[in-house]
This record gives sequence, structure tokens and C-alpha cells, in this order.
Amino acid sequence: LGKVRQAGLKVCCGGIIGLNESRKERAGLIASLANLDPQPESVPINQLVKVEGTPLADAAELDWSEFIRTIAVARITMPTSYVRLSAGRQAMPEAMQALAFMAGANSIFYGDKLLTTGNPEADHDAGLLAKLDLYPEGQAPEPRPDLHHHHHHD
Repeated sequence: LGKVRQAGLKVCCGGIIGLNESRKERAGLIASLANLDPQPESVPINQLVKVEGTPLADAAELDWSEFIRTIAVARITMPTSYVRLSAGRQAMPEAMQALAFMAGANSIFYGDKLLTTGNPEADHDAGLLAKLDLYPEGQAPEPRPDLHHHHHHD
């Protein structure tokens, strides 16, 4: 990874969780990323998307709290990295996605499909983000003074 960085490429590395790994193994994954110097710019935390006919098709369901905990640890240990919610997000209920953002995820793949797995409808995402008062970088709404004062300019 060091050579990649010298070449000026941004390093993006994360992991898939839900592979029947132990909590200790998940912690080890985050620790090995956090110990990179400098830390990766982008850390995707993927939840395994089970595919029929693959060895992990019947992997045990990962409890949602373990997924959220993994994101929180990534955020705390890598304060300047983008912690991305990526593959597996379609399968997550809205509340779980909301928890993931609150735990520190600050990047999602939005709109176009991410390689092999579909992305929830972009409109649905926009609705969820608005509900949580989250905005794409550089697109936060201006504070609306008109909520306090009614001035009519003709």
C-alpha cells in the first residue's frame, strides 16, 4: 500500500463482515486498517451479500448490532477516513442504515449500481438522508432565515 500511496493514488480498503468471523477477527480487521500509516482515505464496511451456490450462502446472519459496532470502531480509530456503507446496504432496514450513519458511517454509494449488487432506489436514499438531516458533501441547505422573519421583497 505504501507504494500505491507514493504514486498519489487514494487508498481505499475495508472488509466484508458476516463471513462467520468472530468479533475478535472483526476487531483485527479494523485494527490492521487503523494501523496503516497514513490511514486509508476510504474504508468500506460491507455486509456479506449472500449468493446462492457460494460457500457462504448459508453463513450465519450477522447481528445488526455487530455491524453497527464495527462501523463505530472504524470511525473512532480512523477519525479522518470516509467510512463507507457499501455492499449489503439494500438488505438493511432504514433504521439500521440510520444507526450506521449515527455510528460514524459518512459515505455511501448512491445511485448507480456498485458492480455486482443493486443499490436501493436513489429517491429512497434521498428520502432517508433528508429524514436524518444528512446531505451530500457541499450540498447542505442554507439556513432559512424566512422561517423566522417574513420579509416580502417584490
